[in-house]
Amino acid sequence: MTDSTPETPKRRARYRGKYPRQFDEKYKEHQPDRYPDDVAKVIAGGKTPAGTHRPVMMAEILRVLGPRAGDVAVDCTLGYGGHARALLAAVQPGGRLLGLDADPIELPKTEARLRSLGFPPESLVCRRMNFAALPQVLAAEAPEGVDLVLADLGLSSMQIDDPARGFSFKVASPLDMRMNPTRGRTASALLSELGESGLAQLLAENSDEPCAREVASAIQRAHAREPLVTTQALAAVVYETCAGRSGRSDSTAEDLVRRVFQALRIAVNDEFGALTALLRALPACLRPGGRVAILSFHSGEDRRVKTAFRDGLRDGRYVSIAEEVIRPSAEEKRDNPRSTSAKLRFAVRR
Repeated sequence: MTDSTPETPKRRARYRGKYPRQFDEKYKEHQPDRYPDDVAKVIAGGKTPAGTHRPVMMAEILRVLGPRAGDVAVDCTLGYGGHARALLAAVQPGGRLLGLDADPIELPKTEARLRSLGFPPESLVCRRMNFAALPQVLAAEAPEGVDLVLADLGLSSMQIDDPARGFSFKVASPLDMRMNPTRGRTASALLSELGESGLAQLLAENSDEPCAREVASAIQRAHAREPLVTTQALAAVVYETCAGRSGRSDSTAEDLVRRVFQALRIAVNDEFGALTALLRALPACLRPGGRVAILSFHSGEDRRVKTAFRDGLRDGRYVSIAEEVIRPSAEEKRDNPRSTSAKLRFAVRR
């Protein structure tokens, strides 16, 4: 005899307190189409809704790239698709956008979101790969080169806010930090491979940490006693290191933790190596008169972009470049605090 007892429907987990605190509890923010008023309130408060991303310096990027109908554009870091959506609209009719992203979790969501907007199906091509492979992609999709290239080097809010990804020290999560969580070594594994001098060098090179040796020593001593496998375990070690300094403040401590996490994330994903490969390949990827815009978020990235563009101008590969770095407006920094450190540079192919 078959048991026909109906299953008890599962209830959504209730959150503690008046407002949702945990990433998974913020179900309204994850569904902006169903709860537009709630999402609007979050944005009005200067925050980014959970599971989404607010594109940075949109107006400035469109101004320096100057997209036109029929152009072929590349978004090297598709992310949530905010910049891509604007570029897709600007190159219609007849234009195409090639979107790249190494994140296997977010890319399918973003492609589905963009395709739901009604653009011609052939106008959007998405590929899951690192932008260092741009020449190989263009060999198949646009062998004559493209008109526009955009690379937003910042970490997407979807990745920062999701505790499962291990990018943020605000919540307890595995110390992972991989853009593609199916490949490569985690940040915790990297700590096991690096000695004190190796970690100190990494902190100095990837985040300009002035106390790299002291911080590296503290982290490696703690990791040797008990492996640091969560974000909060690592953050606690760094906070403790900062507590012994004179003139220490909460903001100073948090900035130090942020620099440590930044340095590890860059190393885990070989971000500087990928950026160097992209900068080297860019002139050959652009058609004559083609334009590239790169949005960076810390000095190590910006130095590489500035140097590559200046070398390209000197060598005759670019006909013009941004004379000065372009920064977000005061209004944007107030409305979207995550845009504060953004730096935009552009170059035009000869």
